[in-house]
Amino acid sequence: MDRWKGRVALVTGASVGIGAAIVKELVRHGMKVVGCARDVDKIQKLAAECQSAGYSGVLVPFKCDLHNEEEILSMFSAIKSQHQGVDVCINNAGLAYPEPLLNGKTSAWKSMLDVNVLALSICTREAYQSMKERNVDDGHIININSMGGHRVVPHADVHFYFATKFAVTALTEGLRQELREAKTHIRATCISPGLVETEFAFRLYSQNPEKAAAAYAQIKCLEVTDIANAVIYALSAPPHVQIGDIQMRPVEQIS
Repeated sequence: MDRWKGRVALVTGASVGIGAAIVKELVRHGMKVVGCARDVDKIQKLAAECQSAGYSGVLVPFKCDLHNEEEILSMFSAIKSQHQGVDVCINNAGLAYPEPLLNGKTSAWKSMLDVNVLALSICTREAYQSMKERNVDDGHIININSMGGHRVVPHADVHFYFATKFAVTALTEGLRQELREAKTHIRATCISPGLVETEFAFRLYSQNPEKAAAAYAQIKCLEVTDIANAVIYALSAPPHVQIGDIQMRPVEQIS
């Protein structure tokens, strides 16, 4: 990770859970991390924690609603003017609503598409353009996917969410191919965790916290640090090695 010291990483969905864990690890390894989310107060507290811990990097909080392309573009413009540009882009933000295919709400489907697919694609495009205009040939784009992007389980509440994650699988491989065609050494990686104990289930089942708690009580889940460690592994690989997809799940998870 030495070659990443002092360089700029963007992490979306940085306020809690997996995003917050990734931010901490990158700052600990000396990177300048722009952490974005709608709840910027939590990122500010995280920045103070990193500073108190004596980490060699720095966390820059940024308020951004990924549903809004104008806000995303403004964020990249601010990063360019204040920090030159993005060297590492980690598309972590994602959301799910319990809206089945047979009777789900269109508004919820659209919200999932906006964040899980479109915002990810916009951030990827803008990060690449940032690297290209500065002749950065060793950048890295990492998409936090899901095992739900590789198989479908019989659980109607998350079928549409899984569809957005299948899109992430396709987008990451498509990105790898386009980067190769562009004759750049910028790398693309997908990290696909199974069940991780975060706030995810509690947001999914906000009206039924007992159901959310039960989802995490059945087995020993992955922890957010496990996914952060996978990010570090991908970034640490030698420049000629492309880690395409890390699929990881709890040992006790069925599928």
